[in-house]
Amino acid sequence: MSDQSTSAPLPRPGGLASRAAAQPAASYLQGLNPEQRLAVEATDGPVLVLAGAGTGKTRVLTTRIAHLISTNRAYPSQILSVTFTNKAAREMKERVAHLVGPVAEGMPWLGTFHSISAKLLRRHAELLDLRSDFTILDTDDQIRLMKQVIQAEGIDEKRWPGRMLAGFIDSWKNRGLAPKDVPPGEAGVFASGKGGKLYAAYQDRLKTLNAVDFGDLLLHCLTLFREHP
Repeated sequence: MSDQSTSAPLPRPGGLASRAAAQPAASYLQGLNPEQRLAVEATDGPVLVLAGAGTGKTRVLTTRIAHLISTNRAYPSQILSVTFTNKAAREMKERVAHLVGPVAEGMPWLGTFHSISAKLLRRHAELLDLRSDFTILDTDDQIRLMKQVIQAEGIDEKRWPGRMLAGFIDSWKNRGLAPKDVPPGEAGVFASGKGGKLYAAYQDRLKTLNAVDFGDLLLHCLTLFREHP
């Protein structure tokens, strides 16, 4: 469940939102307006929350999680809640814990896109020719490795710095493109026509080291879903 946004349509007299407001509220529902409560309690099918900043989207999401747990519609371990930042993930967990107590500690799938992807990859590493104890490279490690590949491929690093080429590769990964998927015309404009070869060589070195970079966390997870659903 991502922190997107609810704005249910304005209710008609006697509509669902009106009936929701008329029902006795569990303690975690108190303080919600009728539209927010409707989004929290609508557990059959997807709900899209559309609202501006500061209108209570995170409150709706965390209360919805509390509702799923409190009404036994899902175990904490069955709920996926994804954020963009560690700060947002911590806040989500703290808010859920405030509503349902220590049971929130049993939510392994509440975190950032990268942290959840890493957890999935460690569980299924063998499907991607990795060991579960793979290393996650930070930006500096990534650039150092890229410089080694540049030297091995005979590329002029002054013209094509490691940081720049690492950025190109990261952008391909963020678009879900493995080396074989990068359009030849696009790869050919980088690294003196060796962009695609450089990307493939970089990935080979990562595999030899049993390592991934941050882009790989998302790309490998996408591959896992596509090839091993």
